[in-house]
Amino acid sequence: MNSISVLHIDLFQSGKNTSDFYFNNMKEHLVVGHRHIEKPHRHDFYAAVLFTKGMGTHEIDFQKYDVSEGSLFFLSPGQIHSWELSEDIDGYIFFCSQEFYEMHYVSQKLRNFPFFGSVSFPRKLQLDADELEKNNSIFQELGKEHQSQNMMKEGLILSFMSQIFINATRLFSKDIDLRSSSASLSYFKHYQEFENLIEQYFTDQKSISHYASLLGITPKHLNRIARTVVQKTATDVMTERVVLEAKRMLMYLDESLVEIAFRLGYEEYSYFVRVFRKSSGMTPTQFMRKYKV
Repeated sequence: MNSISVLHIDLFQSGKNTSDFYFNNMKEHLVVGHRHIEKPHRHDFYAAVLFTKGMGTHEIDFQKYDVSEGSLFFLSPGQIHSWELSEDIDGYIFFCSQEFYEMHYVSQKLRNFPFFGSVSFPRKLQLDADELEKNNSIFQELGKEHQSQNMMKEGLILSFMSQIFINATRLFSKDIDLRSSSASLSYFKHYQEFENLIEQYFTDQKSISHYASLLGITPKHLNRIARTVVQKTATDVMTERVVLEAKRMLMYLDESLVEIAFRLGYEEYSYFVRVFRKSSGMTPTQFMRKYKV
């Protein structure tokens, strides 16, 4: 089985010096990166993509999203993605390493933005006409600054990136009502802590009571937090993370299904299959038939 390639920013620099930041319009990007991005692949960087014209589909971690004018996508390192786009596609794309962004801020981290810090958040934001115009302008200014030789250029690039990330976070928050109250902010903070714990323990620990105990709250309150922030139960959040890891392993590890189930903490393969099917709508074998080309 062929492994999923991991792409680095320098692959897209077209002979330029390796950089921790990359910006391009979509038409040019598809030409420059064609040999790298025509198949499903992963990045070791963070990315944002704004489509201003055209149509298609964008698959991120095995979930398909429609692409149209105003579609704004965010991708984190390690996510598997691919797309099928119309001939008239246009828009903007930029990448950055974690170090490029975070070395300039004392407390702001990329994972603080929900679309980068949570595997349960959607990766697509569909902008209305006003928001598309606003974001289109910021992306254009970011591109101009990237091409310039102005003093303090990097600082302005980071400012434009932050505007895009903060505006998107506010738009996402409209759907989950996390805009103002201290209680709502506390919910989001607890949810981020919950997901951080899942990242540490999901292969060994499947008990929601265990995670609630680590957070110092009751399982009932943890469920209330998860339902408020991502409209899912805490168990669903944990299970979806396990199944996502299973899908990634099925794609790029030469191990049997039984071995993968065991590595993910399931001693009974049949139970793992039931969990996988309930979450994804197909068995691991059916998943491999669909994606393992």
